Order: sequence, then C-alpha cells, then structure tokens
Amino acid sequence: MTHDDTTADTVTGPGGTPPGPSAVQAADAESTRPDTAPSPADAALPPELAPAALTLFGDRLDLAAAYAELLATDGVVRGLIGPREAPRIWDRHMLNCAAVAERIPSGATVLDVGSGAGLPGLVLAIARPDLTVTLIEPLARRTSFLIEVVERLGLAKSVRVFRGRADEAASGSSGRDPISGDVVTARAVAPLDRLAGWSLPLAVRGGRLLALKGSSAAAEIEEHAEVVARLGGGEPTVQLCGVGVIDPPTTVVEIVRERMVGPARPAASKRSRAGRSRRR
Repeated sequence: MTHDDTTADTVTGPGGTPPGPSAVQAADAESTRPDTAPSPADAALPPELAPAALTLFGDRLDLAAAYAELLATDGVVRGLIGPREAPRIWDRHMLNCAAVAERIPSGATVLDVGSGAGLPGLVLAIARPDLTVTLIEPLARRTSFLIEVVERLGLAKSVRVFRGRADEAASGSSGRDPISGDVVTARAVAPLDRLAGWSLPLAVRGGRLLALKGSSAAAEIEEHAEVVARLGGGEPTVQLCGVGVIDPPTTVVEIVRERMVGPARPAASKRSRAGRSRRR
C-alpha cells in the first residue's frame, strides 16, 4: 500500500479496510484529485538512482518505468497516490519495494495483502518474472486500477487481482476457492498483531510474512511477539533489504508460519455447561 506507517492504527478490517461490504464512494476519488494535472515527468528516474534501479530491475527496467509513470499519472488522478508522492515514486516506492525481492525464493507464489496501487506486489512481479503474484484488495476503485495496469504492462500470465479482504481470500467466499502462497507481503497495512492475524492464514506451513515497516519495526515486534506466536508464527525478525544498493535499506519484519492454527473457539457459557451436566 501507499500509506505511511503512521496511518496503520486507523485500519480496522482485514486487507486494510473496515469489515463488511466494500462500497465505492465517488466523493472519495474526487476529494483526492490534484488541483493540477499530474505530469509524466514526475515519474522520471533520477540519475543518481539509476544504478540501483538497474541492479534491482535489470532488463525489466523499462517495464518498471512504465509502471512508475502510471502511478504518477493515473494513480494520482484516481486518488491512489498522493500528488506529493509522485516526484518520490522511485526512491520511496519503486526501489523500496523491489529490494524485498531478495527475501523471496525462486518460483514462489506471492500474495500481496491490501495491495492498493500495487505496492509492493506489482513491483515484485516486475522485478521477478519467476514469481506468481496475487494482489488482494477489497476496494473496487483500486482493483479496477490494478486490473488495467496488469493488462497494460502485459503481466496477466503471472499476476492476478483478487477483489476481497484477506480473510475472504484465506477462507474462500462467493464460490471462490481459498488461496494460499509461499510468501505474503504487506506494506503499511496495520500494526503487526492485526496484520499477522490477517496474513499468516494465507501462508502455507513454512511460508512467511514479509511486512514492510519503518522505524516502528523493533517496537512492534516487542509488543506483539506473543500474539504472533499464538497465531502460529515463529519469532519475528527484522531484515534489512537492499543493503549497499539503496539508502536507506528497506526494513522488513519477517515471520515464518510454523504451525497451522485454526480460528479460536468461543468459550462455553455456564448455561451450556450446566445443560450438558444435566443430560449426563
């Protein structure tokens, strides 16, 4: 997603939106439109970042540049990227997300929770053509953008868009089969306890959650490690990605799904326990 970590506490539902049906509000898109038309020039790769971009994207750098332009133009107009973010698309978004690819095994299936404008899921799909990526996003306005970008960039063979919340993807809904993957990614979606609750059920046993975080990473681990363990996750660790390539490197909290934990059962009421005793 494109939010800063400071917005995470406002998230209340799986996949980055409040629980319940995802309604598209026309006023939402209008209120975020810039006063002036965005310029493709905002997506230009700064010369000083060109070596890092070439390292991370290789021969798919042109494809990455095409996506950056879509973010800086259509993404801004449609309210998925803030106008002030457009000039910082490469350092703050493209390179920051691409660096995470070093933590993903070859040929892995990746599920990107709360994908928003496609960060980091689409960036990873561009940087790593060996990956199979599913972008999980509940809002129609965002999924429409994602579907259009996938088609325009020619990524339909390796990327699909799932409209729904993370819990719906994990359990299956509306006639759709449950989905799971080797790696689950998320960027500025929610605090670690809630994020693990939504994301770990999507990972296969031995799979992992890669949560892109900022300076709050260590504090979140300390605060939420017990919750993560109850959810079947191993000890969270902080990984720095892109060291020596980008400055600063990307901070990632990595959690391996060690155990398959089902939904918690509600405690039995006193009345129900008494009823069972009488039947005996």
